[in-house]
Amino acid sequence: MAALQIDDLPASIRAVKARLRAQLPDYARVFAQLEADMRAQAAEISELRRRGLPVIPEIAYADIAEDRVSEAQCQLVRKRGACVIRRVFDPVRAQAWDAEIADYVQRNDLDARLAHRAEDKYFGQLASSKPQIYGVYWSRPQVLARQSPELSATRVFLNRLWRSHSEGRQHFDPERVPAYADRLRRRPPGSDSLGLSPHCDGGSVERWIDDNFRQVYRHVFDGDWRRYDPFDAAWRPEVREVASPAVCSMFRTFQGWTALTRQGPGDGTLQLVPIANSMAYILLRALQDDVAEDDLCGAQPGRALCIDPRWHAPLFDAVSSIPVMEPGDAVFWHCDLIHAVEDAHRGTGYSNVMYIAATPGCAKNDEYLRRQLPAFLEGRSPPDFPADDFETDFVGRAGVDMLSPLGREQLGLDPRASEEAAKE
Repeated sequence: MAALQIDDLPASIRAVKARLRAQLPDYARVFAQLEADMRAQAAEISELRRRGLPVIPEIAYADIAEDRVSEAQCQLVRKRGACVIRRVFDPVRAQAWDAEIADYVQRNDLDARLAHRAEDKYFGQLASSKPQIYGVYWSRPQVLARQSPELSATRVFLNRLWRSHSEGRQHFDPERVPAYADRLRRRPPGSDSLGLSPHCDGGSVERWIDDNFRQVYRHVFDGDWRRYDPFDAAWRPEVREVASPAVCSMFRTFQGWTALTRQGPGDGTLQLVPIANSMAYILLRALQDDVAEDDLCGAQPGRALCIDPRWHAPLFDAVSSIPVMEPGDAVFWHCDLIHAVEDAHRGTGYSNVMYIAATPGCAKNDEYLRRQLPAFLEGRSPPDFPADDFETDFVGRAGVDMLSPLGREQLGLDPRASEEAAKE
């Protein structure tokens, strides 16, 4: 699918806002209703935090493996748009992976290479924009984790939380979990001002401008925002993004990471706005009369969709740190969910994770696999990321011989092709 091209952004914004306002003449009244809902949800979350009660739903991996997660738990995940999965991996195994990654990074002198890397342009407009992210994708632990039966079963469970069939169409196959190779976070204790301000990934101005993106939010733009279901997959695999390094061009049902070290609030780790339908608020906020005609509350193409207190104040009351995570635990959040990373790491140990998302089988994702596969075979950076290509000559990089049958399928690698590549 071709990337979205925007020749004249201000003109495009003016045109789409005029069209959407004509489609919804009482946009101010509808937005007032939606804003009241956001304030009520944020107040509920704030009260839970005040009382020391869990905000992010927690599920034991053992319950996923034994198919005993209750419908009430699933509904809470759909409401919050996020969940923590406990003990996906044994903590000893996760800690061993962390040590192996540290050795992989050190013996290949990655820190010296990172010192000469260009600044990450994707997060440049955020108030905080320098997380300690390593452009490493093909270490042995990352490949083993992606193809593991445990994480694969977890991602299938998450895919099933969506309505993969609606409006008479099958949108994706929840049982398939293609591999989206992503990076590592390795954050030492004592690091300050290295977080990420609240934002959303997977599209910024496209959400208003792309025809298919607007279809995803059709009920919102029609004013019937209560019918908007963030977990309805209709049109999701057909959306078009503005091509840019670090902009995800795969359809992720959930973003996520797996903890390699113990970490929690105050350790420079993840924060969420656990309101699954908050994107409806963001979209209609940009149509209000106090926003300039050629502005979408600061959204810029090819960047993260930033959340600004000037425009989105009620959502900031819901910002919540994730609970303490042990090695082998994983956290996942809906692809439209607002998230952030704490500026300061005040803990005593490293805060390390592997970014591994939930992705379903669909034509959009299969097309990406075809572009990603050569990067795996050659040790290059995947198509969605800056072309640092650090790992092309790394000692210990994962190869085809390390892939299980499931791993080969998740990378789109024909078994016969893998046998030939292993011989070379």
